[in-house]
Amino acid sequence: MTRGPDPDGNPCISIEVAGVDMYKGGQIESSGADDIAVWFVDTDYDYESFFVRHAYFPGANDPYKALKTTLKAEIDADAWESLKRTRSRPFPRPAGGKVAVKVINHLGDEVMKVVGV
Repeated sequence: MTRGPDPDGNPCISIEVAGVDMYKGGQIESSGADDIAVWFVDTDYDYESFFVRHAYFPGANDPYKALKTTLKAEIDADAWESLKRTRSRPFPRPAGGKVAVKVINHLGDEVMKVVGV
């Protein structure tokens, strides 16, 4: 997690994921960012509901083609490319002091971590 000001000088936070750890077969398996299909950030988590406020698709598999086919629509390639990242866009410090990050791998396994900021 990094901190810094936004263009107006207000404090901002940015989250970075390096990989994902999953519990399988009685042990923890670690993998890198290429194994992350999608990750989400709730920038003001309240312990009641997870609201996707940021979504990123950093993995090695390219979901752009599948999404384009499924939606039967053109998707701006530059906009899509901006979502292929492991560091979130900066966002203001949450009023509730908690941020939640949900990571889903290519097998559909999901983990979530809550971070106090």
